[in-house]
Amino acid sequence: MTAAQRIASFSSALTLDAVPDAVVDAAKLHVLDALGTGLAAHGLGVAEYALSAAAEAGVNGASTVIGLGGGLPAADAALANGTLCHALDFDDTHTDSVAHVSVAVAPAALAAAQELGCSGAEALSAIIAGNEVVVRVGMAAPAEFHARGFHPTAVCGVFGATAAVAKLRGLSDEQMTNALGIAGSMASGLLEFLADGSATKPIHPGWAGHAAITAARLAAHGATGPATVFEGRFGLFKAYIGRELDFETSLSDLGQRWETPNIAFKPYPACHYVHASLDALQGLIDEETIGAEDVEEIVALTTAAGVSLVLEPLAAKQRPRSEYDAKFSLPYSLASLLINGSVDVATYAEPAISDERVIDLAARVRYEVEDFPTFPEALPGGVRVRTRDGRIREARLPHQRGGPGNPMSTRDVVEKFHSNAALALPGDTRAQLESSLLEIERLPDLGALRALGQAQRREVTA
Repeated sequence: MTAAQRIASFSSALTLDAVPDAVVDAAKLHVLDALGTGLAAHGLGVAEYALSAAAEAGVNGASTVIGLGGGLPAADAALANGTLCHALDFDDTHTDSVAHVSVAVAPAALAAAQELGCSGAEALSAIIAGNEVVVRVGMAAPAEFHARGFHPTAVCGVFGATAAVAKLRGLSDEQMTNALGIAGSMASGLLEFLADGSATKPIHPGWAGHAAITAARLAAHGATGPATVFEGRFGLFKAYIGRELDFETSLSDLGQRWETPNIAFKPYPACHYVHASLDALQGLIDEETIGAEDVEEIVALTTAAGVSLVLEPLAAKQRPRSEYDAKFSLPYSLASLLINGSVDVATYAEPAISDERVIDLAARVRYEVEDFPTFPEALPGGVRVRTRDGRIREARLPHQRGGPGNPMSTRDVVEKFHSNAALALPGDTRAQLESSLLEIERLPDLGALRALGQAQRREVTA
């Protein structure tokens, strides 16, 4: 069997009865978390283009879109919701594959499930299958997609989303293999947004979901795709990372070892490579009572993989050029924590990113690369602070908060959902949506998702 055939066989056969309870519970929390981040984005008026572009054609459909009263066709809903759920960069990440998983898989699967009239259990089993596919594609070549300028969330995410949607459509193994082969020609997502702070990155998972629904539809109607889309001479790995690898070995334990519980939640709405250093600095602030006025210099301690994303070019990172640029700036994030005492959704929006007090302190941040033994299973980091009176304090965090080595509790994740969803939905609607999503496997249909369409924009001050 080729890798695509193995993925198709696993995905089409998977039922919730075969999935451990802990995996099911984790998957539901990740769906809740992803939709919460999308609600927050809408509440803050971020990525409004996603809604207006998706609704432009004026075509009605059965799939709910966050903040849009009526439904849209599934592909358009997946594009809009996937973009919104990633717009704040507050959604989950699987650290070993360096891919945002839920925003690629869940919006596509939920949109397709609504259009097809599937049950909650069918939707959840498809999401779990898709999650497992995304992370294994990324884990086959950790950090190598980034090194070549590709975004794994998009490039790997389209395959997991396609597996999920094809499963919901009830495609045969042969048809699903074709859908995966077709999706390979739709895998895309460049990191060039880092050059000027453009906000193309949020579109990546939305496009992956749109492409997945299109690929599955084409395969259902007889279109074919290469079964060797992953390992072939011109397959994904050879074309995107420049070498062949033994991907089938990575797939041999599908259905036996589960990666969904290893997907990390985010406590901060910024690139995951800034989180460990932020928490390390917070620890020094709490323990040493260090304030912004005390600091002469901050040295961020990071892995080599994070440098190009959050630290270089250093001068640009010290003065972010846009709200999205700020999310990929470790100097700005550390300075914001010291100046303002916290980092939240308002940190990465105007007027906060133009605060000259923060910019002045960010100019005193430099970095050093360390070989953390916990990378890439975790995204570690640290700080070294030199104060004006000559003191030097250091702190390191080998496992970022929210990951399997330093987990957030179920209560933490639920509270995060309510904090995010409160920006767009009233309390009773939030509570009902939470209850429905955490019991999604019991739902005969996904009508509960229509609550997402009631989301409203709210004004939030920095």
